[in-house]
Amino acid sequence: MATYKEIFGTNIEVLASDPANPVEGQVWYNSTDNVVKGFVVTTAGAWATANDMNTGRIALGDAGSQTAALGFGGSVPPVTGATESYNGTSWTEVNDLNTSRDSLVGAGTQTSALGYGGNGPPELGVTESWNGTSWTEVNDLNSARRLAAGGGADNTNAICFAGFNPAALPTGGLTVTETWNGTSWTEVNDMNTSRVELAAATVTNTAALGFGGNRPPGTNPSGLTESWNGTSWTEVNDLNTARQGLAGAGTYTAGLGIGGAYNDPVVLVANTEEWNGTSWTEVNDLNTARTGDFGGAGTTTAGLAFSGINPATGRTAATEEWNSPSSTTVTFTDS
Repeated sequence: MATYKEIFGTNIEVLASDPANPVEGQVWYNSTDNVVKGFVVTTAGAWATANDMNTGRIALGDAGSQTAALGFGGSVPPVTGATESYNGTSWTEVNDLNTSRDSLVGAGTQTSALGYGGNGPPELGVTESWNGTSWTEVNDLNSARRLAAGGGADNTNAICFAGFNPAALPTGGLTVTETWNGTSWTEVNDMNTSRVELAAATVTNTAALGFGGNRPPGTNPSGLTESWNGTSWTEVNDLNTARQGLAGAGTYTAGLGIGGAYNDPVVLVANTEEWNGTSWTEVNDLNTARTGDFGGAGTTTAGLAFSGINPATGRTAATEEWNSPSSTTVTFTDS
């Protein structure tokens, strides 16, 4: 049997503190704690607590990645246009939206984003383009709405679908889908089922996933998932746990469904589900359970969740980072 030195080229080190950047399989003796420790990479992802947003809120827009995210708008209350930028460590306040609102949709990157729809009140079709410094109002959605979903590559490529407008008969729920080309919105084929407070996983306006939500009227949480191929929507496999007010991240072939709630009164869902292009699998929970159409960004290997509400504790500014696979330092015992 090979020894530890033969495998790793060194004996177990004696260190006063844990190494800053251990590698998988590394083992050391911590002389301060008087224990043997090792560094393990797990196959499952996990959430880690990160620095809070400056302003906790619900129903905000989101864009970007785990290390370069944007959160904007939402309700504190009242509704706000506040925009914050995340650099992988902390949030910084930047220039506000021109129109304060909540329940809007976000798309794009930290330096090229789009914010659209929402509730001022009333329901809005207002679209604003972000260039990394400031917001500029551009052409409105054709169908004003709040609590819709969408996403896209940047401020020239986005999609918006579903949502709510009380003028839409008979329930106010919309199936309307629109795509953005950098200049204007064009109505394309509808979703199969109207919903509000749903989530999305998409990086372009030709490949999207819409999942979860509430089927109006009333509180009817759904696990329904639909896939968009640039032409039409197809119903695919449901979430394992039906819910509304959740966040999404990733793409239509590799997505995350994060948190949310079901039932009335609200029952929070902290669990995360991962989409592989065919079906959903439950993975590790959020540390802070939340709902309220909170922010989601990034990918299935490096995701981000931020802000939202926990009915027991109120609005939260909490930020969490998802990493898959995750890694951890373990302490060896004689048991």
